[in-house]
Amino acid sequence: MSSLEIAKLTGKEHDNVLKDVRKVLDEAEIDAVKFNGIYKDSMNRDKPCFNLPRRECDLVVSGYSVKYRLAIIDRWHELEAMQSQPKTRLELAREQVALLENIERLEQERNYAIATKAEIGSRREATAMNTASQAVKLANKLSVELDRSKEYCTVKRMQMIHHGQQFNWRLLKSTGIEMGIEPIDVFDANYGTVKAYHIDVWREAYAIGLGETEALEVCSDA
Repeated sequence: MSSLEIAKLTGKEHDNVLKDVRKVLDEAEIDAVKFNGIYKDSMNRDKPCFNLPRRECDLVVSGYSVKYRLAIIDRWHELEAMQSQPKTRLELAREQVALLENIERLEQERNYAIATKAEIGSRREATAMNTASQAVKLANKLSVELDRSKEYCTVKRMQMIHHGQQFNWRLLKSTGIEMGIEPIDVFDANYGTVKAYHIDVWREAYAIGLGETEALEVCSDA
């Protein structure tokens, strides 16, 4: 949560929130620099802010009034609820379409640069071509990662799918090591990242068979 949002929820001046963050984190011997951020003000100037994880945010607002702490808690619940909802296939498809449209636009710009290189010069042409090439590489990488993520599932998501059944991450880790299949890191609203384990590891450790394939397809988000 950004310090800007904390200021908005509590009605405090943003400069005062920045001072609170620096003071509290300094007292807790936490380096505030790693949470530094930048935003544009109303005059399009770069201004400093902080982007705080749940733990540090709770620490900063612990000295605020009950009313303001409640507003922060409610906002965190909203953010976590949004993160817990898996993306639908339609949403994933829309993201891929938007990416492909952007690539097409960059390709058109590259082609225009090539057609008019006598006027725009070789440097501009090279820049446009490189930009399009990088966009294509990014699209290919995202496509691979998207397909790969569908084969993995976190303990948290699997517990939700199986109505609270408990799973031991140590067993999953040791099973993955024996099978030579490493877990991957996925985003989590509470902890930043958590481990997600491959479907084959789940199958070996807990006898979860192919009948859960459709359920696993929604496990790419923690």
